[in-house]
Amino acid sequence: MLHNTLFFVVGLLALTGSIEALGQKKCISFSSASGSLALAKSGNVLPIYADNADWPGVLRAAGDLSADFKRVTGKAAKTQWLNGTSISGAKQAIIVGTVGRSKLIDNLVAAKKLDVTDIKGKWESFKIQLVQRPFPGVDTAFVIAGSDKRGSIYGVYDISEQIGVSPWYWWADVPARRQNSIYALNTVCQQGEPDIKYRGIFLNDEQPALTDWVYEKWNTTVFGSGFYVTVFELLLRLKANYLWPTMWNSQFNADDPKNQFLADEYGIVMSTSHQEPMMRSTPEWNAKPRGAWDYSKNNATIYQYWVEGAQRAKPYESYYVMGMRGNGDEPMSEEQNIALLEKIVADQRDIIAKTYNTTDISTVPQSWCLYKEVQGYYENGMRVPDDVTLLWADDNWGNIRRLPSKEEAKRKGGAGVYYHFDYVGDPRSYKWHNTNSIPKIWQQMDLAYEREARQIWVVNVGDLKPMEIPIDFFMSMAWDVKRWGKDKLHEWHLLWAEREFGAKYAKDIARLVEDYTRYTARRKHELLNVPVFSLVSYNEAQRTQEEWHTLSALSNKIYRQLSSDAKPAYFQLVHHPIEASRVVHDLHIKAQQSVLYAEQGRNTANALRGEVEDLFQEDAKLTKQYHSLLGGKWNHMMSQTHIGYVYWQQPMRQQLPQTGEVQLEEVGLPAPIVVTFEDAFGVAPGDNRNNIHGFNQFAFSTLDRYGAPTKYAEVSSMSNKQITWNAYSNSSYVKLSKTSGRLGKNSDSARVDIIVDWAKAPKGLSAATLWFNSTAYGMTGQVTVPIRNEVVPSDFKGHIEGAGVVAIEAEHWSRNKKAGSAAWEVIPGYGRTLSGVSPFPSVTDAPYTAAQGPSLEYDIYLFTLPANKSISVIPYWGTGLNQNPGRPMKYAVAVDNEDPQVIQIVPNTKPGDVPPDWQPSVRDSVRYTRTNHTLSAVGKHTVKIWAVEPAVVLERVVVNVGGLKNSYLGPPESVRV
Repeated sequence: MLHNTLFFVVGLLALTGSIEALGQKKCISFSSASGSLALAKSGNVLPIYADNADWPGVLRAAGDLSADFKRVTGKAAKTQWLNGTSISGAKQAIIVGTVGRSKLIDNLVAAKKLDVTDIKGKWESFKIQLVQRPFPGVDTAFVIAGSDKRGSIYGVYDISEQIGVSPWYWWADVPARRQNSIYALNTVCQQGEPDIKYRGIFLNDEQPALTDWVYEKWNTTVFGSGFYVTVFELLLRLKANYLWPTMWNSQFNADDPKNQFLADEYGIVMSTSHQEPMMRSTPEWNAKPRGAWDYSKNNATIYQYWVEGAQRAKPYESYYVMGMRGNGDEPMSEEQNIALLEKIVADQRDIIAKTYNTTDISTVPQSWCLYKEVQGYYENGMRVPDDVTLLWADDNWGNIRRLPSKEEAKRKGGAGVYYHFDYVGDPRSYKWHNTNSIPKIWQQMDLAYEREARQIWVVNVGDLKPMEIPIDFFMSMAWDVKRWGKDKLHEWHLLWAEREFGAKYAKDIARLVEDYTRYTARRKHELLNVPVFSLVSYNEAQRTQEEWHTLSALSNKIYRQLSSDAKPAYFQLVHHPIEASRVVHDLHIKAQQSVLYAEQGRNTANALRGEVEDLFQEDAKLTKQYHSLLGGKWNHMMSQTHIGYVYWQQPMRQQLPQTGEVQLEEVGLPAPIVVTFEDAFGVAPGDNRNNIHGFNQFAFSTLDRYGAPTKYAEVSSMSNKQITWNAYSNSSYVKLSKTSGRLGKNSDSARVDIIVDWAKAPKGLSAATLWFNSTAYGMTGQVTVPIRNEVVPSDFKGHIEGAGVVAIEAEHWSRNKKAGSAAWEVIPGYGRTLSGVSPFPSVTDAPYTAAQGPSLEYDIYLFTLPANKSISVIPYWGTGLNQNPGRPMKYAVAVDNEDPQVIQIVPNTKPGDVPPDWQPSVRDSVRYTRTNHTLSAVGKHTVKIWAVEPAVVLERVVVNVGGLKNSYLGPPESVRV
């Protein structure tokens, strides 16, 4: 394949004063260069010429290029569609045309002034260059030549993007940056065939947001051509070519007769969703009485219904969906067996053959989507003809369930992938905001590419907005997979931010997008209704809130400084996702704290309750602000409910989560103050279900040099009036951050950090005693703080036990050992914390033999062992599934020189189903395994992990020697020397 792309450093953008089409070679500059041609200068724009016999979609795109010049320079290019072989009346010109369709282009080729050898007959390819003296009287022409209709269109839009018009100029209101001059460089920009042949989206789950927006904006109750042409243009500007239209309440071909005609004219290949065969939508069937959607009982009616669909689609570029599911995206009944489905496909192909009057129906594209139970039919023996594309599906949560084997990859129809950015169903619908990790998308789709699933990539994008960023990346990757390898993901974000908002803020905006999508992907907003981030261990809830507040502060700073015309786009693409996510995370964490604090009797429960109510209103205000942008252009787009989930389905209305409240006019029992300690839910003094070792006992976990730098206690009021408290330490090497204070009826708690001066602390084990009291009420309590002060040998390199645990980010290995050419490599930004590591190449002929594959070694130093001397090694894995037949995801593990244990990560799965641990793994965005290992002594040890199956992704390794606390993300990474 031809991929004449230019690999460049991001700084080049600002230095040359130009804008890159993402990943493409630079053809345009905003300053003159040797041999360049001024396309626009001093208020003049070169005219655009095309052959009026060219594809209507090419002429339309050329008209868009004229309008794009106006967006950038203030003046449109004149357009002339000619019926001839040359142009006249201009010394310089822009020429757009398709090889074999445009007489202008063909004449240049015949005159040997344009060489199209490398693109002629290719799929969706283009060549852009300057041609000297192309026609008599014309000095220079800037020529955009396409191999076919879409090749020409993509070439035109490539230039639109490079002069400064984002593909999202309408759908996200990205403003074009004004330029006085635009130059075509004296270079050849050539793009060969895309890596994925059909690249598109599925508009799904479109109620309430997209449906209400369309109905209001176009004053209609259908998804008509006024709406769809905006989608068609967006897809083409993104170099996509394929669409599954809205399905729940719309009939693409029947609602507006212009829909299918315009899709074809624009250059979009239409198909239907995975469960709507033969170019007909489910609402069409339901629109009038036709009998049961059951081919075993109503085949004549259904057959004729499909005949009508094929006849209607015949004039247009279409990709037929084969097979049949139950009405409304449900499984077929069990009695509708494989034999019936095979007959259905045979009858559908008979219809196509008759409609197209052909004996070779492989010329009519067909696909069979192996979604949910349909995959089970395939695994149990159902087959379709070799020319039908097998469209493999993910699990609706971004984990591909199956990919082709080596033999299946040889099929004439090829293979593809149906992927999800949005979903309605178990374990929780997620429709509100973008919660998709770009590194995760890359890993899954790169694996699909390597396994030869290259015919179709289609992704469920829900309402389209607010999935702009993952859609953009998905299409960039589908166009040129190798251009966007795992080491180029940060560059992609930088270039995206540069294109949309300019060089000044690109670095910060890229960071914001990378971070917020990591944070939303690790736990979807809709799953925050139950306690997730620990309220007591590892400062997890507080750290989570701080992460969001850090992003919020930077995003607000940028938002204030951006020009007024850039603010709407920034609000949609970056600022609202961050602010809305901050609010929802704060709201749920504070609500859960309020419930806990009320149970503990703390007055602060009430203040938190008030903060939750304020956040609930702030969420509504952010929605209103989004809907008010640009005079209400995007009204309804944020209407999706997202607070108040109790099961998989969306709540019918936003619902304030449960909070706690105490009676502030009364004094709590048994004392006016209580003290709580890190890692514990109980209070002292007090008596509740989380009580600390009895009615009036304090307890504290061991502090050690390599654990958290501080631990804390919180002093809280249970009084109905102001009280004074004091705290003391009996140790010269244990200090308290606060030793006294006052708490009013409505005061927050007082946090007291317990700080050890390790230089003064005695070696080995010791203890300090702390006192907390409120003498006015005669309340006194003491706590013993165990302290361990041990030091690793000076020559040790690796991770060190702290607080009974060793936590390691996977990329921080001590040694990475190859097996032949195979080695573990980092996928930056993958997973919930830092990154993932995976063996590459990602495809091998066979699994690695245990302990023979590429391995990672982690040196650790332990100070303690449990009484039975058994430790646990707990790897955190990505949520990928067993997508390779007969080769489940496995690894081998050992500590030191013991025999390796071979562990299967993903349980065996019933064909067409998901594994038994699927729900918790997708809810938590991680999968855990655990092995036990017996050690003879403390000191240095080495954890070894071997790849057995190459598609595994390792995020973290946690070694538990008895101190692991319950938390969502796990302990912060241990000290590493």
